[in-house]
Amino acid sequence: MLDPGLLDQAVANVLEEFEARAQREEKLWSALTPDESLRRRDEVLLPVGRAAGRLMNLIIKASEARRILEVGSAYGYSTTWLAEAARAIGGRVVSLELHVAKTEYARHQLSRCGLAEWVDFKVGDALDTLPQLKGPFDFVFLDLWKDLYVPVFELLLAKLAPGAVIVADNMLYPEHLRAEARAYRQRVRAAPEMTSVLLAVGNGLEVSRYR
Repeated sequence: MLDPGLLDQAVANVLEEFEARAQREEKLWSALTPDESLRRRDEVLLPVGRAAGRLMNLIIKASEARRILEVGSAYGYSTTWLAEAARAIGGRVVSLELHVAKTEYARHQLSRCGLAEWVDFKVGDALDTLPQLKGPFDFVFLDLWKDLYVPVFELLLAKLAPGAVIVADNMLYPEHLRAEARAYRQRVRAAPEMTSVLLAVGNGLEVSRYR
């Protein structure tokens, strides 16, 4: 069970349903060939996981990061963690997603636990949507296809508030994406205005702060 001191029961219930679905899908996912995985990747949750979700939730609350951007909401698991933190501190989440069906699913889940009004979804290619966003953002979560991390970071730099935190998922797992993950870390760490650290939380998180 999730810590009742951190989340209300409606949010906890939705997150637990997400996690139960992810466990069921993990068995299917592990049986697929690489080609099948690529073809069917949009069918499964592939969530950031409880440890990473809770960490981001706590970072947002502790730093009072009210302007939150999520690049890659998928089915809304991480969005739920971000929205719960936004509600707690009077913030707001802007969440970008390519697929309409995923956004509809995420919005439904958020409505079930009373969090929908704290999230603005933007449907479309992130590389097209990001230039239209004014910012600045206090907290950014990256969880889209890994070859897009570097171009997304380039677009984000001018939209970060002083002290903003960027969290990027899948830095360690899955292993076949490590080359893209390494390229992202190298780019972030080369930026003089960023400080960054790799955390072995969930699938590996690069946590970076804009100075």
